[in-house]
Amino acid sequence: MNIDNSTVVTLHFTVSTTEGTQIDSSRDSDPMTVLQGSHYLIKGLEDELEGKAKGDAFSIDISPELAYGERFDKLVQSVPKTMFEGMEVDVGMTFRASTDEGEQSVMIIDVTEDEVIVDGNHPLAGVTLNFDVEIMDVRKATEDELAHGHAHGPSGDHHH
Repeated sequence: MNIDNSTVVTLHFTVSTTEGTQIDSSRDSDPMTVLQGSHYLIKGLEDELEGKAKGDAFSIDISPELAYGERFDKLVQSVPKTMFEGMEVDVGMTFRASTDEGEQSVMIIDVTEDEVIVDGNHPLAGVTLNFDVEIMDVRKATEDELAHGHAHGPSGDHHH
């Protein structure tokens, strides 16, 4: 059976930067199970899965525009430290911020005596990613999975 938008895919993956730094992998745990076409995966990987079958293995470099997008300098901003009154703020902390465009996740990337520098870019924005993928199984999605918009696990009979 070939992968299409009515299938559930179980796969193992390793994702690294093009310089070889590993970011994540399922190889030392259970494989990932996803509903193809649900946009759970980044676009470049979901596109590459289309038409593949159980037993297929591949490696692919996925450019930022098909992964987590380009970095935008305008999403890095300095805000007065007084906005965090009563809070201990450290580099690496993430939180939800209200913006003119709505809620947005931001990460603190620097703290000075008077200011906190926040970055609204995804941590992997601007990064080309290398995926090493092995398709473990492909099956038809259940009606419930299609209605819910996500896989319910390898066998389709529960939420995973």
